[in-house]
Amino acid sequence: MTDLSAPDHALRSFTQRHGRFALPWQAGSGALHLPITLNCYRPEGVAADAPVVLVQHGVLRNGDDYRDFWMPAADRYGLQIMAPTFSNEHWPGVESYNNGSIWTEDDELRDPAYWAYQAVKNLAQQLRDAGMVRSQPLYLFGHSAGGQFVHRLVSTLGANGFAGVVAGNPGWYTLPNTAPTFPEGLAGIGLPDNALARLLATPMVILAGDQDTDTSDPNLPAEPAALRQGPHRFARARHYYAAGQAAAQALGMPLAWQLHEVAGIGHDGEAMSHVCAHWWFEGAMPDAQWLAPWAGRVTACMNR
Repeated sequence: MTDLSAPDHALRSFTQRHGRFALPWQAGSGALHLPITLNCYRPEGVAADAPVVLVQHGVLRNGDDYRDFWMPAADRYGLQIMAPTFSNEHWPGVESYNNGSIWTEDDELRDPAYWAYQAVKNLAQQLRDAGMVRSQPLYLFGHSAGGQFVHRLVSTLGANGFAGVVAGNPGWYTLPNTAPTFPEGLAGIGLPDNALARLLATPMVILAGDQDTDTSDPNLPAEPAALRQGPHRFARARHYYAAGQAAAQALGMPLAWQLHEVAGIGHDGEAMSHVCAHWWFEGAMPDAQWLAPWAGRVTACMNR
């Protein structure tokens, strides 16, 4: 059986290379033995202890594009980028990726060690075990289906080890509610009793483009649970944040999340990558002038 904490040779080569490159990788054994491609970028001259950003792609499983979306920020701020590709060949459909492979095809609950979310947690741990992440921060960003992936990872496994977590324009959300069964809510998958409080105490950021309002997008989730959250992604982001506020109030605790509504931006993975980088490394949301190159842009399919 593969040692989940042991980084393989390909992963160890990450800090020995520069530019754009891809590494083959496996997250572990059992259901996690399936291959994942790590799309990487390390600018020339970047320090080995520079911050690392893990980037989760959208429905097109285009980790290479999302790696490229982050290259300008990597050059500007001195970052190391790693964008896993969960291919449709090996991680087919919504259940395998967006919903984390928590349920089998027979609707049986998988061991949490084999959830797709655990693959990213294993990657983070292997980066530490290999000495590639030591004292520098490790960040996690996802857009669209990747935003679904990221906020559900945080909801189920927590965000321990990540300096920042941002979900951009998810199609719909797992609500902070212990009554509905996952993926609508947190029930039925054996989460610990403190899972809801842990989630509400996580300083997660939701980025919602205020132009992400297309109700006819074929990739917009349209199952009843999603439609109950609103007619489009922007409305669903507001619904999710309001649900978090209500859940925190019911538990008598502050909500650590932030919702940032991004003016003029639609369902655009490239734009949201730039916005996220500005938030993390400039310490503030960009202003309208900075956002102007992407405002009102027609969404390309590659940005989903």
